[in-house]
Amino acid sequence: MKFDRRLLFGFDWVLLFLVLSISLVGVLNLYSAGYSLSDFNGSPLYMKQIYWVLIGLVFMGVCFCVDYHFIGRYAYIIYAVSIILLVLVFFYGSAVHGSQRWIVVGSFSFQPSELAKLTVILALAKYFSDNKVDRSYNLKGLLLPFLIVLVPFLLILKQPDLGTALILAVVFLSMAVFVGIKWSSITLAGIGGIMLIPICWNFLRDYQKGRILALFNPERDPLGSGYHVIQSMIAVGSGGILGKGFLKGTQTQLKFLPEQQTDFVFSVFAEEWGFLGGIVLMVMFLALILWGLRIARYSRDLLGLLIALGVTMLIFGEVFINIGMVLGILPVVGLPLPFLSYGGSSMVVLMAGIGLLMNVSMRRFVLQP
Repeated sequence: MKFDRRLLFGFDWVLLFLVLSISLVGVLNLYSAGYSLSDFNGSPLYMKQIYWVLIGLVFMGVCFCVDYHFIGRYAYIIYAVSIILLVLVFFYGSAVHGSQRWIVVGSFSFQPSELAKLTVILALAKYFSDNKVDRSYNLKGLLLPFLIVLVPFLLILKQPDLGTALILAVVFLSMAVFVGIKWSSITLAGIGGIMLIPICWNFLRDYQKGRILALFNPERDPLGSGYHVIQSMIAVGSGGILGKGFLKGTQTQLKFLPEQQTDFVFSVFAEEWGFLGGIVLMVMFLALILWGLRIARYSRDLLGLLIALGVTMLIFGEVFINIGMVLGILPVVGLPLPFLSYGGSSMVVLMAGIGLLMNVSMRRFVLQP
C-alpha cells in the first residue's frame, strides 16, 4: 500500500507527546527501581526499556502508516495467528515463576498474551462494524463476539495470567456496551455471571485465591499472599504529600517492594514523588485516555471508532487495575502499568495500539477513494 502524504497534515502530535512523556517518566522510574547504594550506575533495566520504547516506536509507525481499513480486512486472520501462538505456549513456552507465558526464540522472548489484547480488539471491531443492528444486540447476537473473547480468555487463564484475562473481559464489555445491549440480555448475563462465580473460584490456583482473600485482610498472611499489598501500601503511604525524593525511597532501595520494576512500579513512583506526584502521573494517564476517547468520537466510521475505543479501554483497564492493586483496593492479579512497567512485549504492543489510535485519528481527514 502507498502511504498518503496528506495524512502528515493530520498527524496527532498531542497523542505522541502524551505517550512519550509517560514513557520518559517510566524510564526514570525504572532507573530508581533498580538503583542501589552499592551500584551508582543504576540497573540495566532502564536501558533495556529505552530500547523497547524505540522498537515500540517502529511498530507504532507501521501501525499508523497502514490504513486501518486494510488491517481490519484481515482482522480474523491476525486473530487466528494470535490464538495459534497462545496454543504453542503450552508446548514450547518458557515458564517463569510458575507461569508459562513466554515463547523463546534464541535470545528473544515475547508474550503472545500481550499480542492477543490487540488482536481481540481488531476482531471485535470488525465483527461489530460488519454486523450492525438497528437497536441493540441480544444474547444470541453477542454469542460470536463472546466466543472471540472466550477462546483467548481461557487459554491465557490456563497459563495462568489472571490479569491479562481480566483485561480482555474489560475490553469486551466496553465495546459491547457501546454498540448496545438489550436490558433483558444484560440482566440474564448478570445472573449467569453471578452463578458462575463459585465455579470460576474452583478453577483458581491457591495463590490466586490467597491474593483475592488478602484484599479484605492482608494481615491474615503477612509473609505470604498479603506481603505484596502490605509492602506496597507502606511504600505509597511513606511518600507523604511531596515524596522522599528521587532515588531516596527506602522501601524501594532496600528491596522490600516485590516486583518493583513491573507490577508495583507505581509504588516506587509514589514513594519518591508523593501524593502530588502520583496525582500528576494519573492526570497524564487521564489526558491520554480522554484523548483516545476523543479520537473515537471523531472517527469517520464505526470500524475506526471501535478500534480507538478498544485501545483506549485497554489502557484504561490496565491503569485502573494496576493502580487499584497497588493501593490495596483491588486484588493482586499481576498486571503491568502501561508505559511504566518494565517489559518488552507489553511496551511494543501498547505502542502498536497507539499507532492504531493515530491511524484512526489521521484518517478522519482523508476521504476514502
